[in-house]
Amino acid sequence: MEPLTRPVPEADEDALKELIAAELTAVRDRSFGLTTDALDETELIAQISPLMSPLIWDLAHVGNYEELWLLREAAGAEPMRPEIDTLYDAFEHPRATRPSLPLLPPREARTYIATVRSKVLDSLASVRFRSEDPLTSGGFVYGMVVQHEHQHDETMLATHQLRKGGPALLDPPSAVARPAGEGSHDHLGEHLGEEVLVEAGPFELGTSDDPWAYDNERPGHVVDLPGYFLDTAPVSCGDYLAFMADGGYGDRRWWHPAGWEWRSSKEVEAPGFWVRDDGGPGWLRRRFGRVEEVPLDEPVQHVCWYEADAYARWAGKRLPTEAEWEKAARWDPVAARSRRFPWGDSYQEGMANLGQRMLRPTAAGSFPAGASAYGVRQLMGDVWEWTSSDFDGYPGFRAFPYKEYSEAFFGGSGEYKVLRGGSWATDPSVCRGTFRNWDLPIRRQIFAGFRCARSL
Repeated sequence: MEPLTRPVPEADEDALKELIAAELTAVRDRSFGLTTDALDETELIAQISPLMSPLIWDLAHVGNYEELWLLREAAGAEPMRPEIDTLYDAFEHPRATRPSLPLLPPREARTYIATVRSKVLDSLASVRFRSEDPLTSGGFVYGMVVQHEHQHDETMLATHQLRKGGPALLDPPSAVARPAGEGSHDHLGEHLGEEVLVEAGPFELGTSDDPWAYDNERPGHVVDLPGYFLDTAPVSCGDYLAFMADGGYGDRRWWHPAGWEWRSSKEVEAPGFWVRDDGGPGWLRRRFGRVEEVPLDEPVQHVCWYEADAYARWAGKRLPTEAEWEKAARWDPVAARSRRFPWGDSYQEGMANLGQRMLRPTAAGSFPAGASAYGVRQLMGDVWEWTSSDFDGYPGFRAFPYKEYSEAFFGGSGEYKVLRGGSWATDPSVCRGTFRNWDLPIRRQIFAGFRCARSL
Protein backbone atom coordinates (compact mmCIF):
# COMPACT_ATOMS: atom_id res chain seq x y z
CA MET A 1 0.00 0.00 0.00
CA GLU A 2 1.31 3.46 -0.93
CA PRO A 3 2.47 5.50 2.08
CA LEU A 4 0.49 8.45 3.36
CA THR A 5 2.31 10.83 1.06
CA ARG A 6 -0.35 11.87 -1.39
CA PRO A 7 -3.85 13.35 -1.17
CA VAL A 8 -6.75 10.93 -1.49
CA PRO A 9 -10.06 12.28 -2.86
CA GLU A 10 -12.51 12.95 -0.05
CA ALA A 11 -15.16 11.07 -1.99
CA ASP A 12 -13.13 7.90 -1.42
CA GLU A 13 -13.33 8.18 2.35
CA ASP A 14 -13.17 4.44 2.96
CA ALA A 15 -9.89 4.14 1.03
CA LEU A 16 -8.47 7.07 2.97
CA LYS A 17 -9.41 5.48 6.28
CA GLU A 18 -7.84 2.20 5.23
CA LEU A 19 -4.66 4.06 4.35
CA ILE A 20 -4.68 5.95 7.66
CA ALA A 21 -5.13 2.74 9.65
CA ALA A 22 -2.19 1.15 7.85
CA GLU A 23 0.01 4.19 8.49
CA LEU A 24 -0.94 4.30 12.17
CA THR A 25 0.02 0.65 12.52
CA ALA A 26 3.31 1.09 10.67
CA VAL A 27 4.46 4.07 12.71
CA ARG A 28 3.63 2.36 16.00
CA ASP A 29 5.65 -0.69 14.98
CA ARG A 30 8.54 1.65 14.33
CA SER A 31 8.12 3.39 17.70
CA PHE A 32 8.10 0.12 19.63
CA GLY A 33 11.12 -1.07 17.65
CA LEU A 34 13.10 1.93 18.88
CA THR A 35 11.97 1.67 22.51
CA THR A 36 10.35 -1.20 24.39
CA ASP A 37 11.27 -3.86 21.79
CA ALA A 38 14.93 -2.79 21.85
CA LEU A 39 15.90 -1.63 25.35
CA ASP A 40 15.39 -2.65 28.94
CA GLU A 41 13.62 -0.48 31.49
CA THR A 42 16.82 1.07 32.82
CA GLU A 43 17.80 2.42 29.42
CA LEU A 44 14.26 3.51 28.58
CA ILE A 45 13.99 5.75 31.62
CA ALA A 46 17.57 7.07 31.43
CA GLN A 47 18.40 10.43 29.94
CA ILE A 48 21.16 9.87 27.39
CA SER A 49 21.78 13.59 26.96
CA PRO A 50 20.20 16.79 28.33
CA LEU A 51 19.44 17.58 24.70
CA MET A 52 17.03 14.65 24.53
CA SER A 53 14.11 13.24 26.49
CA PRO A 54 14.22 9.78 28.05
CA LEU A 55 12.96 7.46 25.34
CA ILE A 56 10.00 6.45 27.47
CA TRP A 57 8.86 10.09 27.60
CA ASP A 58 8.79 10.20 23.79
CA LEU A 59 6.81 6.96 23.65
CA ALA A 60 4.12 8.04 26.10
CA HIS A 61 4.05 11.54 24.60
CA VAL A 62 3.09 10.30 21.12
CA GLY A 63 0.26 8.29 22.68
CA ASN A 64 -0.97 11.24 24.72
CA TYR A 65 -0.83 13.48 21.64
CA GLU A 66 -2.83 10.88 19.73
CA GLU A 67 -5.43 10.73 22.48
CA LEU A 68 -5.77 14.53 22.53
CA TRP A 69 -6.27 14.89 18.80
CA LEU A 70 -7.81 11.66 17.50
CA LEU A 71 -9.98 10.65 20.45
CA ARG A 72 -10.92 13.90 22.20
CA GLU A 73 -10.91 16.31 19.26
CA ALA A 74 -11.78 14.16 16.23
CA ALA A 75 -14.00 11.54 17.89
CA GLY A 76 -15.36 13.59 20.81
CA ALA A 77 -14.33 10.99 23.41
CA GLU A 78 -13.86 11.65 27.10
CA PRO A 79 -10.26 11.97 28.34
CA MET A 80 -8.64 8.69 29.35
CA ARG A 81 -5.82 9.97 31.55
CA PRO A 82 -6.24 13.76 31.94
CA GLU A 83 -3.87 13.75 34.92
CA ILE A 84 -0.90 12.97 32.65
CA ASP A 85 -1.54 15.69 30.07
CA THR A 86 0.83 18.14 31.72
CA LEU A 87 3.58 15.52 32.07
CA TYR A 88 3.67 15.02 28.33
CA ASP A 89 3.20 18.64 27.27
CA ALA A 90 6.45 19.53 25.50
CA PHE A 91 6.04 23.22 26.30
CA GLU A 92 5.46 22.68 29.99
CA HIS A 93 8.66 20.75 30.59
CA PRO A 94 12.01 21.28 28.79
CA ARG A 95 13.83 18.11 27.80
CA ALA A 96 16.50 18.51 30.45
CA THR A 97 13.92 18.35 33.27
CA ARG A 98 11.80 15.45 32.01
CA PRO A 99 13.66 12.66 33.88
CA SER A 100 12.55 14.21 37.18
CA LEU A 101 8.86 13.92 36.28
CA PRO A 102 6.64 11.07 37.58
CA LEU A 103 6.54 9.46 34.13
CA LEU A 104 4.60 6.31 33.33
CA PRO A 105 6.83 3.25 33.73
CA PRO A 106 7.65 1.50 30.43
CA ARG A 107 5.08 -1.28 30.76
CA GLU A 108 2.31 1.12 31.76
CA ALA A 109 3.28 3.55 29.01
CA ARG A 110 3.08 0.82 26.40
CA THR A 111 -0.30 -0.35 27.70
CA TYR A 112 -1.63 3.21 27.68
CA ILE A 113 -0.63 4.01 24.12
CA ALA A 114 -1.84 0.61 22.90
CA THR A 115 -5.24 1.28 24.46
CA VAL A 116 -5.35 4.72 22.83
CA ARG A 117 -4.54 3.15 19.48
CA SER A 118 -7.25 0.51 19.83
CA LYS A 119 -9.84 3.18 20.61
CA VAL A 120 -8.67 5.32 17.69
CA LEU A 121 -9.03 2.48 15.21
CA ASP A 122 -12.48 1.65 16.60
CA SER A 123 -13.59 5.29 16.33
CA LEU A 124 -12.18 5.79 12.84
CA ALA A 125 -15.17 4.07 11.25
CA SER A 126 -17.63 6.64 12.61
CA VAL A 127 -15.56 9.80 12.06
CA ARG A 128 -16.60 11.86 9.05
CA PHE A 129 -14.07 13.79 6.99
CA ARG A 130 -15.97 17.01 6.30
CA SER A 131 -14.61 19.56 3.87
CA GLU A 132 -16.01 22.40 5.99
CA ASP A 133 -14.07 21.18 9.04
CA PRO A 134 -10.34 21.96 8.57
CA LEU A 135 -9.38 19.49 11.29
CA THR A 136 -10.87 16.45 9.54
CA SER A 137 -10.94 17.61 5.91
CA GLY A 138 -8.80 15.27 3.85
CA GLY A 139 -7.95 13.37 7.03
CA PHE A 140 -5.66 16.23 8.13
CA VAL A 141 -5.68 15.51 11.86
CA TYR A 142 -4.83 11.84 11.26
CA GLY A 143 -1.99 12.79 8.94
CA MET A 144 -0.78 15.25 11.58
CA VAL A 145 -0.66 12.51 14.24
CA VAL A 146 1.11 10.03 11.95
CA GLN A 147 3.70 12.62 10.99
CA HIS A 148 4.13 13.71 14.61
CA GLU A 149 4.95 10.16 15.71
CA HIS A 150 7.38 9.65 12.83
CA GLN A 151 9.11 12.90 13.77
CA HIS A 152 9.52 11.64 17.33
CA ASP A 153 10.86 8.36 15.95
CA GLU A 154 13.57 10.32 14.16
CA THR A 155 14.28 12.08 17.44
CA MET A 156 14.52 8.65 19.09
CA LEU A 157 17.10 7.65 16.47
CA ALA A 158 19.10 10.74 17.38
CA THR A 159 18.93 9.61 21.01
CA HIS A 160 20.19 6.17 20.02
CA GLN A 161 23.07 7.82 18.18
CA LEU A 162 23.99 9.73 21.34
CA ARG A 163 24.22 6.51 23.39
CA LYS A 164 27.85 5.87 24.32
CA GLY A 165 27.64 2.62 26.26
CA GLY A 166 25.97 -0.71 25.84
CA PRO A 167 25.75 -2.91 22.77
CA ALA A 168 25.24 -1.59 19.26
CA LEU A 169 21.51 -2.12 18.69
CA LEU A 170 20.62 -0.86 15.25
CA ASP A 171 21.46 -2.65 12.03
CA PRO A 172 19.96 -2.05 8.60
CA PRO A 173 17.92 -4.96 7.24
CA SER A 174 20.19 -7.50 5.60
CA ALA A 175 18.18 -7.29 2.39
CA VAL A 176 18.98 -3.61 1.94
CA ALA A 177 22.27 -3.01 0.21
CA ARG A 178 23.99 0.35 0.23
CA PRO A 179 24.52 1.69 -3.31
CA ALA A 180 28.18 1.35 -4.23
CA GLY A 181 29.95 3.75 -6.54
CA GLU A 182 26.89 4.97 -8.42
CA GLY A 183 26.68 8.16 -6.45
CA SER A 184 30.26 9.40 -6.31
CA HIS A 185 31.03 12.77 -7.83
CA ASP A 186 32.74 11.01 -10.73
CA HIS A 187 29.44 9.42 -11.75
CA LEU A 188 27.04 12.35 -11.76
CA GLY A 189 26.66 12.40 -15.51
CA GLU A 190 27.93 15.02 -17.92
CA HIS A 191 24.61 16.93 -17.95
CA LEU A 192 24.89 17.49 -14.20
CA GLY A 193 28.38 18.58 -13.29
CA GLU A 194 28.93 19.91 -9.78
CA GLU A 195 26.35 22.69 -9.88
CA VAL A 196 23.41 23.77 -12.02
CA LEU A 197 21.96 27.12 -12.98
CA VAL A 198 18.46 27.84 -11.73
CA GLU A 199 17.19 30.62 -13.94
CA ALA A 200 15.64 33.80 -12.60
CA GLY A 201 11.88 33.94 -12.38
CA PRO A 202 8.81 33.41 -10.22
CA PHE A 203 7.59 30.16 -8.68
CA GLU A 204 5.12 29.10 -5.99
CA LEU A 205 6.68 28.67 -2.54
CA GLY A 206 4.69 26.56 -0.09
CA THR A 207 1.22 25.13 -0.60
CA SER A 208 -2.41 26.04 -0.07
CA ASP A 209 -3.99 22.74 -1.06
CA ASP A 210 -1.90 19.85 0.28
CA PRO A 211 -4.27 18.31 2.87
CA TRP A 212 -1.47 17.10 5.17
CA ALA A 213 0.76 20.17 5.05
CA TYR A 214 1.47 21.91 8.36
CA ASP A 215 0.52 25.52 8.99
CA ASN A 216 4.07 26.79 8.43
CA GLU A 217 3.99 25.43 4.85
CA ARG A 218 0.96 27.60 4.08
CA PRO A 219 -0.20 29.56 2.20
CA GLY A 220 1.36 28.99 -1.18
CA HIS A 221 2.57 32.28 -2.61
CA VAL A 222 4.58 33.50 -5.57
CA VAL A 223 8.23 34.38 -5.00
CA ASP A 224 10.38 35.88 -7.76
CA LEU A 225 14.03 34.89 -7.40
CA PRO A 226 17.13 36.06 -9.27
CA GLY A 227 19.14 33.35 -10.97
CA TYR A 228 21.62 31.30 -8.93
CA PHE A 229 23.76 28.19 -9.01
CA LEU A 230 23.08 25.23 -6.72
CA ASP A 231 25.25 22.19 -6.02
CA THR A 232 23.89 19.06 -7.67
CA ALA A 233 24.75 16.94 -4.60
CA PRO A 234 25.19 17.51 -0.88
CA VAL A 235 28.67 18.30 0.41
CA SER A 236 30.46 14.99 1.02
CA CYS A 237 32.69 13.94 3.90
CA GLY A 238 35.62 14.06 1.50
CA ASP A 239 34.76 17.62 0.53
CA TYR A 240 34.45 18.58 4.17
CA LEU A 241 37.79 16.99 5.05
CA ALA A 242 39.43 19.34 2.55
CA PHE A 243 38.01 22.27 4.54
CA MET A 244 39.37 20.74 7.74
CA ALA A 245 42.78 20.04 6.21
CA ASP A 246 42.99 23.66 5.08
CA GLY A 247 42.61 24.81 8.68
CA GLY A 248 38.94 25.73 8.30
CA TYR A 249 38.14 25.22 11.96
CA GLY A 250 40.96 27.50 13.02
CA ASP A 251 40.41 30.34 10.56
CA ARG A 252 38.11 33.01 11.92
CA ARG A 253 37.54 34.50 8.45
CA TRP A 254 35.04 31.82 7.55
CA TRP A 255 32.93 31.89 10.68
CA HIS A 256 29.86 33.81 11.74
CA PRO A 257 30.85 35.70 14.94
CA ALA A 258 28.45 33.63 17.07
CA GLY A 259 29.72 30.50 15.33
CA TRP A 260 33.31 31.35 16.07
CA GLU A 261 32.44 31.86 19.73
CA TRP A 262 30.64 28.49 19.78
CA ARG A 263 33.50 26.68 18.01
CA SER A 264 36.12 28.22 20.29
CA SER A 265 34.27 27.63 23.54
CA LYS A 266 33.49 24.00 22.66
CA GLU A 267 36.92 23.41 21.03
CA VAL A 268 35.20 21.87 18.02
CA GLU A 269 37.51 20.57 15.29
CA ALA A 270 35.33 18.11 13.33
CA PRO A 271 31.69 17.09 12.73
CA GLY A 272 29.78 15.48 15.57
CA PHE A 273 30.72 11.88 16.38
CA TRP A 274 34.02 12.10 14.47
CA VAL A 275 37.17 11.04 16.34
CA ARG A 276 40.80 10.99 15.29
CA ASP A 277 42.19 7.66 14.16
CA ASP A 278 44.92 6.92 16.67
CA GLY A 279 46.42 4.37 14.33
CA GLY A 280 46.56 6.60 11.30
CA PRO A 281 46.27 10.11 9.89
CA GLY A 282 42.57 10.03 9.21
CA TRP A 283 39.26 10.24 11.02
CA LEU A 284 36.78 7.69 12.31
CA ARG A 285 33.12 8.15 13.20
CA ARG A 286 30.85 6.56 15.76
CA ARG A 287 27.53 5.39 14.33
CA PHE A 288 25.02 3.69 16.61
CA GLY A 289 27.71 2.22 18.84
CA ARG A 290 30.06 1.16 16.06
CA VAL A 291 33.29 2.92 15.15
CA GLU A 292 34.13 2.96 11.45
CA GLU A 293 36.16 4.87 8.91
CA VAL A 294 34.61 8.11 7.73
CA PRO A 295 33.12 7.28 4.30
CA LEU A 296 34.49 9.94 1.97
CA ASP A 297 31.67 9.64 -0.56
CA GLU A 298 28.75 10.07 1.85
CA PRO A 299 27.16 13.45 2.53
CA VAL A 300 28.65 14.88 5.70
CA GLN A 301 26.17 14.81 8.59
CA HIS A 302 26.02 15.93 12.21
CA VAL A 303 27.25 19.40 11.33
CA CYS A 304 25.55 22.47 12.75
CA TRP A 305 24.50 25.56 10.83
CA TYR A 306 27.64 27.44 11.81
CA GLU A 307 29.85 24.67 10.40
CA ALA A 308 27.85 24.54 7.17
CA ASP A 309 28.02 28.32 6.82
CA ALA A 310 31.79 28.35 7.46
CA TYR A 311 32.40 25.64 4.84
CA ALA A 312 30.31 27.51 2.27
CA ARG A 313 32.29 30.71 2.84
CA TRP A 314 35.58 28.81 2.60
CA ALA A 315 34.41 27.29 -0.71
CA GLY A 316 33.57 30.74 -2.10
CA LYS A 317 29.88 30.02 -1.96
CA ARG A 318 26.99 30.36 0.51
CA LEU A 319 24.09 28.38 1.89
CA PRO A 320 20.94 28.56 -0.24
CA THR A 321 17.87 30.33 1.03
CA GLU A 322 14.95 28.03 1.64
CA ALA A 323 13.18 29.60 -1.34
CA GLU A 324 16.15 28.72 -3.54
CA TRP A 325 16.17 25.20 -2.16
CA GLU A 326 12.45 24.74 -2.79
CA LYS A 327 12.53 26.16 -6.29
CA ALA A 328 15.33 23.77 -7.26
CA ALA A 329 13.42 20.89 -5.65
CA ARG A 330 9.87 21.53 -6.84
CA TRP A 331 9.65 23.90 -9.76
CA ASP A 332 9.22 22.43 -13.24
CA PRO A 333 10.20 25.23 -15.65
CA VAL A 334 8.76 23.41 -18.65
CA ALA A 335 5.33 22.79 -17.13
CA ALA A 336 5.57 26.09 -15.17
CA ARG A 337 4.29 24.57 -11.93
CA SER A 338 5.52 23.15 -8.64
CA ARG A 339 5.72 19.39 -8.00
CA ARG A 340 5.12 17.72 -4.64
CA PHE A 341 8.45 15.87 -4.86
CA PRO A 342 11.55 16.58 -6.92
CA TRP A 343 10.70 13.74 -9.35
CA GLY A 344 6.94 14.35 -9.63
CA ASP A 345 3.68 14.52 -7.73
CA SER A 346 3.54 10.93 -6.44
CA TYR A 347 5.82 9.24 -3.94
CA GLN A 348 7.83 6.43 -5.54
CA GLU A 349 10.15 3.93 -3.91
CA GLY A 350 13.72 4.03 -5.09
CA MET A 351 13.83 7.78 -5.62
CA ALA A 352 15.37 8.70 -2.26
CA ASN A 353 16.99 7.28 0.86
CA LEU A 354 14.19 7.63 3.41
CA GLY A 355 12.48 5.64 6.15
CA GLN A 356 15.35 4.37 8.31
CA ARG A 357 16.16 1.61 5.82
CA MET A 358 19.93 2.08 5.60
CA LEU A 359 20.73 3.85 8.87
CA ARG A 360 23.16 6.08 6.98
CA PRO A 361 23.31 8.38 3.97
CA THR A 362 24.00 6.95 0.53
CA ALA A 363 26.85 8.25 -1.59
CA ALA A 364 26.63 11.89 -2.64
CA GLY A 365 25.02 12.04 -6.06
CA SER A 366 22.94 8.87 -5.70
CA PHE A 367 19.37 8.37 -6.95
CA PRO A 368 19.58 9.94 -10.42
CA ALA A 369 15.96 8.96 -11.10
CA GLY A 370 14.92 11.09 -8.12
CA ALA A 371 16.56 14.26 -9.43
CA SER A 372 14.54 17.44 -9.75
CA ALA A 373 13.64 19.08 -13.04
CA TYR A 374 16.91 21.04 -12.77
CA GLY A 375 18.95 17.86 -12.33
CA VAL A 376 19.63 18.30 -8.61
CA ARG A 377 19.93 15.02 -6.70
CA GLN A 378 19.17 13.90 -3.15
CA LEU A 379 16.95 16.85 -2.31
CA MET A 380 14.85 14.32 -0.43
CA GLY A 381 16.38 12.00 2.15
CA ASP A 382 19.98 11.23 3.12
CA VAL A 383 20.59 14.40 5.19
CA TRP A 384 18.51 17.37 6.25
CA GLU A 385 19.95 20.41 4.53
CA TRP A 386 20.65 23.65 6.35
CA THR A 387 19.54 26.81 4.57
CA SER A 388 20.46 30.41 5.27
CA SER A 389 16.85 31.30 6.14
CA ASP A 390 15.46 32.14 9.56
CA PHE A 391 12.30 30.29 10.54
CA ASP A 392 9.26 32.54 10.25
CA GLY A 393 5.72 32.49 8.90
CA TYR A 394 4.85 33.01 5.28
CA PRO A 395 2.79 36.07 4.29
CA GLY A 396 -0.79 35.33 5.35
CA PHE A 397 0.24 32.66 7.86
CA ARG A 398 -2.49 31.42 10.22
CA ALA A 399 -1.68 29.12 13.14
CA PHE A 400 -3.52 25.79 12.92
CA PRO A 401 -4.49 23.75 14.82
CA TYR A 402 -2.34 25.14 17.65
CA LYS A 403 0.21 27.94 17.72
CA GLU A 404 2.83 25.94 19.64
CA TYR A 405 3.63 23.78 16.62
CA SER A 406 5.12 26.60 14.53
CA GLU A 407 4.35 30.11 15.67
CA ALA A 408 6.08 29.78 19.04
CA PHE A 409 9.38 29.33 17.17
CA PHE A 410 9.00 32.26 14.76
CA GLY A 411 11.17 35.29 15.11
CA GLY A 412 13.20 36.04 12.03
CA SER A 413 16.22 36.95 14.17
CA GLY A 414 18.32 33.89 13.39
CA GLU A 415 17.45 31.99 16.56
CA TYR A 416 16.09 29.09 14.50
CA LYS A 417 17.35 28.17 11.04
CA VAL A 418 15.33 26.28 8.43
CA LEU A 419 16.33 22.82 7.22
CA ARG A 420 14.84 21.16 4.17
CA GLY A 421 14.50 17.79 2.50
CA GLY A 422 14.51 15.14 5.22
CA SER A 423 17.18 12.60 6.10
CA TRP A 424 17.65 8.84 5.82
CA ALA A 425 15.82 8.68 9.18
CA THR A 426 12.77 10.62 7.94
CA ASP A 427 9.66 8.70 6.98
CA PRO A 428 8.21 9.34 3.50
CA SER A 429 4.96 10.58 5.07
CA VAL A 430 6.90 13.56 6.46
CA CYS A 431 8.82 14.29 3.26
CA ARG A 432 7.45 16.62 0.61
CA GLY A 433 8.95 19.58 -1.14
CA THR A 434 7.17 22.11 1.05
CA PHE A 435 8.04 20.58 4.45
CA ARG A 436 10.00 22.91 6.75
CA ASN A 437 12.15 21.73 9.64
CA TRP A 438 13.96 24.09 11.98
CA ASP A 439 16.51 24.02 14.76
CA LEU A 440 19.03 26.12 16.64
CA PRO A 441 22.20 26.85 14.64
CA ILE A 442 24.36 24.99 17.20
CA ARG A 443 22.51 21.67 16.99
CA ARG A 444 24.52 18.68 15.70
CA GLN A 445 22.68 15.62 17.01
CA ILE A 446 20.21 15.86 14.14
CA PHE A 447 21.00 14.07 10.87
CA ALA A 448 21.85 17.29 9.06
CA GLY A 449 24.22 18.23 6.26
CA PHE A 450 24.04 20.83 3.53
CA ARG A 451 24.74 21.83 -0.05
CA CYS A 452 26.03 25.17 -1.32
CA ALA A 453 24.66 27.86 -3.60
CA ARG A 454 26.32 30.64 -5.55
CA SER A 455 24.93 33.92 -6.79
CA LEU A 456 25.25 34.89 -10.44
